[in-house]
Order: sequence, then C-alpha cells, then structure tokens
Amino acid sequence: MNKRTSIVSFSVLMLICLTGFVCGQPGWGPVVNSPEIKPDNTVIFRYLAPDAKKVFVDAQFQKGRALMMKDSSGVWSVTLGPVKPDMYPYHFIVDGVHVADPRNSAIFPNEGFRNSIVEITGETPLVHTIQNVPHGTLSYRYYQSPELGTRPVVIYTPPGYDNDKNIKYPVLYLLHGTTDTEETWSKVGRANIILDNLIHQGKAVPMIIVMPYGRAWPVISKHSGSLRNWENLQEFKKDFFNNLVPFVEKNYRTIADNDHRAIAGFSGGGGTSLYFGLNNPDMFRWVCGFAPGMRVDEIDRNNAAAFEYPAKTNENLKLFWIGVGEEDFTYRAIKEYFKVLDEKGIKYESFISGGGHTWMNCKLYLSIIAQKLFK
Repeated sequence: MNKRTSIVSFSVLMLICLTGFVCGQPGWGPVVNSPEIKPDNTVIFRYLAPDAKKVFVDAQFQKGRALMMKDSSGVWSVTLGPVKPDMYPYHFIVDGVHVADPRNSAIFPNEGFRNSIVEITGETPLVHTIQNVPHGTLSYRYYQSPELGTRPVVIYTPPGYDNDKNIKYPVLYLLHGTTDTEETWSKVGRANIILDNLIHQGKAVPMIIVMPYGRAWPVISKHSGSLRNWENLQEFKKDFFNNLVPFVEKNYRTIADNDHRAIAGFSGGGGTSLYFGLNNPDMFRWVCGFAPGMRVDEIDRNNAAAFEYPAKTNENLKLFWIGVGEEDFTYRAIKEYFKVLDEKGIKYESFISGGGHTWMNCKLYLSIIAQKLFK
C-alpha cells in the first residue's frame, strides 16, 4: 500500500467513524429560543415537550399562569405583554410539574423552587440595568464556623477599591429571603449593579456589601421555615457576630464602627436584619427591612433591647427604614409593627410601594436606601 492509498484509506475510515458517531447521537430536535424579547417589550416563551399534555408559563409580571400552545414540532409557546421593563422570575408547569426554562441560563438561586429570570430592559436604563460605568468586584468567599462548618459569602467591593490601599469603606450587610441563597442578592437583586450605577451618578457612597448565606444549616434544617424563626436566629446570630463580621473586618478595608455598619434584608432576612440591628446598637446605626418577615406575637420579644429605652434607640439610629408592598402578605403584620413603634415613640421611615412580596420591590427598596446610607 503506497502513501497516497494509506491517506485515502485513513480519511475514509475517519469519515465512517464520524458518521457513525453523529448518527448514533440522539436527535437534538428543533431549535428553541426562550425567552425571546421583542422590541415592543412582548415576550415569547417556548418549551420543547412533544409528549406533554398541557404546558403553562407562570411569570411574576402577570397574575395567574398562561396556557401555551403546541406546534407540529412539539414546541409549546405563548406571547405575553407588553411587559413593564424589569427583571422577573418565571417557570413552566409541564403536566403539573414546575420546571425552570432549560434554554435560559439566568437561574434564580433558591433552595425551595427553580425559577428562571427574564430581563426586559426597555429604552431607558433602569437602576439595576448593566451600564457602561465603572464596575465593582464580586468575590465568592468562604469562612469557618465551629458550629456550622464552611460558610459561603458573596462580597462586593466598589469601583476603585483595589486602586488605593489606604482608603477604608463602610459596610452594608445584606440578607436574603428564607429559601434564597447567598447568590440571590447579586443574581436577582442586582445589588452590585445598583451600587455601580448609583456610585457613578454620585448618589451613593462607595461601600462594601456583604451577602452571606442566612440558613444556620446543618444545625437548623433547610425545611425549618422562615429564617426569622427563633432557633435559626440564635444559631445564625452566633455565626454572624462571632465569625462573619470578624472575617470581613480582617480581610477587607472596613471602617469598623457602628457609624459605618448597616444591615438590611428581605422577608425572613428582613426580620433577621431588624432583630440583629435593633438589638445591637453597638454594631449598627443603620437598620433596614424589606418586607421583613415577622409575627405580631413576636414583636416584643424580637425588639426587647430597642423597646427598653426608646429615647436611646432613637439617639443611636441614624436610619431605621422599612419598605413593603400594599399587596405583600407581610403588610398586615408590619402595619401592626408600625403601631407599636408609634406607641413606643421610636422614629422610623416607611415606604409603601405597590406590588407584593417580590424581588422587583427588593431592587426598588435597595436603590432607595443605598442613597441614604452613611450620609
């Protein structure tokens, strides 16, 4: 066999092998683009499921789920909107099973459900829209807890943090909701992008944001309910004050006093932020709750230190702020909380928005308080 024959034979053999490999693979099916956002802010959702009997999409920009229709290739689709520009969670319901969109890499970090995220930007950039401005840095870090083991935390440092090693910064501790994770405030709440934009506009003070994991697991079960339940509060309190804060202040250039520490949180994390902030005046002078989870019968217990000396509480706090939506299920208890605060003479700022218990409202609340902190 000459050299030319060998090359031809090898090429034929490779072609046969490659053909067999390709033919042996399962069919990829039709190309599915989902979600597809149109110029008029309508959104097309698609899901490939040839054998499914019924498929819905459930998106937080509308009330109720929408029935999708199947075409001849087995792709279910529906067009919704036009949609008000924002970021929205959504999922499909396929024959009764809730699933995230397999064609969308933007996933809502959560331990209780699997949602995807769709972002409608519109013509005018929103406060959480990624813009051509200097950006800070998100770092995925780990610290140690004797009781809870290795703990994850996401930390934002503002633009310019690495340029001047002599500058120290105030710190906002930002807590997530009950079934969320340490990634939810950056991936869904866009905390880093909001601060990038506000700092660039001169509306917010450059600050470090610390976004820890709020479940005291494995000591507290992941199925134990709200983060603000008493057992989780006690375990997470030990971790927060004994391990997390020292880790941050050792590894980052912080201004380590209560004038330059703030705490805020959403839902169960909002209840935790009030409990930690109001009962530890030596640590925090800026305390904020975003639709904070609370029960009326726990108000006195969870605010014991703040309620004991109301005048001293008012003197200590530079900002005590609570935001909640009129349709939020926490609003009923929060209105009772406002009454108690009024009776005690404790000063606070409230912001009542539209909407319910959503991360759309969280982004709004963060954009408001970020412009008030450390001023």
